[in-house]
Amino acid sequence: MATLRREKLVYSVSKWSSFSASYVPENILTDKAGDHSSRWSSDSNSPPQFLMLKLARPAVVETISFGKYEKTHVCNLKKFKVFGGLTEDHMIELLESGLKNDHVPEAFMLKHTLDENMFPCRYIKIMPILSWGPNFNFSIWYVELQGIDEQAVVQPCMNWYNTYRERQAIRLCLKHFRQHNYNEAFESLQKKTKIALEHPILTELHTLLVHKGNFDACEKVIERAANEGLFNNYISEQDYSFKWSPTVTTPSLTKLDQHGSFTPELDNKPGMRGGHQMVIDTYTEMIYLFGGWDGMQDLADLWSFHVPSGEWTCISSNTEAEGGPTARSCHKMCLDSDRRRILLLGRYLESTMRVNTNLKADFYMYDISSNKWTLITDDTASLGGPRLIFDHQMVVDSEKQMLYVFGGRVLTGASTMDERSSAEPYFSGLYSYHIPTSSWTLLRADCDATSGSKVVRSRIGHSMLLHPGRRLLYIFAGQRMKEYLNDFFTYHLDTDHLEIISDGSRKEGAYVPAAGFTQRATIDPDSDEIHVLSGLSKDKEKRGSDVRNSFWVYDIPHCKWSCIYKSDKQQVQEPCARYAHQLVYDHVHKVHYLFGGNPGKPGLPKMRLDDFWTLKLSRPSKELLLRRCRYLIRKHRFQEIASSHPVQALGYLQTELAELVNHADPDETQEFQLLTTTLFHRRSPDTEDCVMRGEHLCLAAVYFSECCS
Repeated sequence: MATLRREKLVYSVSKWSSFSASYVPENILTDKAGDHSSRWSSDSNSPPQFLMLKLARPAVVETISFGKYEKTHVCNLKKFKVFGGLTEDHMIELLESGLKNDHVPEAFMLKHTLDENMFPCRYIKIMPILSWGPNFNFSIWYVELQGIDEQAVVQPCMNWYNTYRERQAIRLCLKHFRQHNYNEAFESLQKKTKIALEHPILTELHTLLVHKGNFDACEKVIERAANEGLFNNYISEQDYSFKWSPTVTTPSLTKLDQHGSFTPELDNKPGMRGGHQMVIDTYTEMIYLFGGWDGMQDLADLWSFHVPSGEWTCISSNTEAEGGPTARSCHKMCLDSDRRRILLLGRYLESTMRVNTNLKADFYMYDISSNKWTLITDDTASLGGPRLIFDHQMVVDSEKQMLYVFGGRVLTGASTMDERSSAEPYFSGLYSYHIPTSSWTLLRADCDATSGSKVVRSRIGHSMLLHPGRRLLYIFAGQRMKEYLNDFFTYHLDTDHLEIISDGSRKEGAYVPAAGFTQRATIDPDSDEIHVLSGLSKDKEKRGSDVRNSFWVYDIPHCKWSCIYKSDKQQVQEPCARYAHQLVYDHVHKVHYLFGGNPGKPGLPKMRLDDFWTLKLSRPSKELLLRRCRYLIRKHRFQEIASSHPVQALGYLQTELAELVNHADPDETQEFQLLTTTLFHRRSPDTEDCVMRGEHLCLAAVYFSECCS
């Protein structure tokens, strides 16, 4: 489908809660950052305070932007909500967020899809909740809405949304009728509208539990639902929990003592370094590490780490002596796991080393099975490929046997300038390399921002990830001269189509990873997610004692960033913030591995790290949800038994119910222990079993979120 063009939307201010003096609501229509009086200001901070905006015509409203005064101001909105709808009386929440107390305009994505369909709004309501100054009134300086108001697009959305609202209203009626046992009304409405209240499995559960009280059959249905993937949507919507763990390596038994026994070789692991490279083979659970800078010199050692055994092996202490690459850092490696070979390109050279004989771009392939290096060419530029580059990105498409290289700084003759901030625009473009024929193709040359829209601005220190299923390269962040980038775009491998996800012009604040080039990113094609670890800035001016790690997840289908965590000073079980490190991801076992880097210590410029960490992200598992559902069913069964046979109920509590409790969890244990009080309370004779069963079913139905929509 062609990309829909986002436009600035025309609106008027139709209603407001209040305003003070000359700070009238209409002031938000004009962006005058230098005019202290060009704002709406409420005459009270007592809720509810609001502005109601009326669009010139219905539109899909995608973003809202707030302009600000040129200085910080106590009346800026620290917290607010935005609602939208076709009428003033029927609105849904589109955003809950807050503004920074500075002069920088901020833009926010608004909720504009339901069930993966866009919906239109005619009215937008902005509701301030908290200002930056305690007990101060609220001020809004400027508001801009962007979205789609083309009639050809909006009208089908309008038709769908009206149908959606009608179906949702009918479902609410059906739910009400069933909860109150108005069976005739329920059956009549369902027959007339032919609208299903829920997934058939939930209907089956309702019949078995509420009407028949067949608890054993309910547990079997729940298990069948879990196996059919009905919990998957609920699981995908839950926040990740995370756990960093230092990796304890197993020493290799390689030395014989005087008694003829093997003894550990304690130093058999990679030393301190930054600017190295790592790749992971998820099939064999083997990590490969090569090269880097140890603070004094470049390295040429090749290592492997076997995850199941926790053992490092030095494959080669000097690959150059074995026909492989020379010592280097700031190079790139990628793994073709299908053919078990590693491709290596690029390196950084100190200015004193940049003579013509050293400026050739050598290109190597390492065959894992035969432990043999092959020099593909001593100069890729002579074959139509990139010149000698560093801080680039490289991925391999195993299916099509294509290598893709993007960005990186081109090394030229001797220079005393900082390569990362020099004004000389020598950046490499986007190349492809067909492995079977050893042929290079320049797909996109480097273009500056002045070259027009949808251009490739080359950079260093960026992230580039391949999604093999979607056939897309995801490219974001990095640095170009002194500019830190936060644009985000995709490149389609088969169509040569460039798609801008975010051009980086909107100040989205704390809702996307910070701009820069020290982040590390991975991709999980199975769950359609991109992971970004953001930490220490290479820029000394941006580096401070308050810099901490943060971890972000980008939901590809929903185009949404989520911050999984931002560490604080109390968090000790995590790696220190750093740059020039490496992060790889095992998408099969869902584990990240981090090694080494530069901690950026002001007094220790040559210090490098050799710590090795794992990061595990987890959401509630299918097994956990199945256990919780079974627990809820048995809990209600216990309560029914306790109302008439307390002694029998006690035995059921100690056996059938106890086996579903995680007694290592304090909350679950406390909840379980409190159930004993049920034995001493008689249930009201007016309470019907079917009503109580229905309440417990509603608790379990939460895990079937997709099935209830």
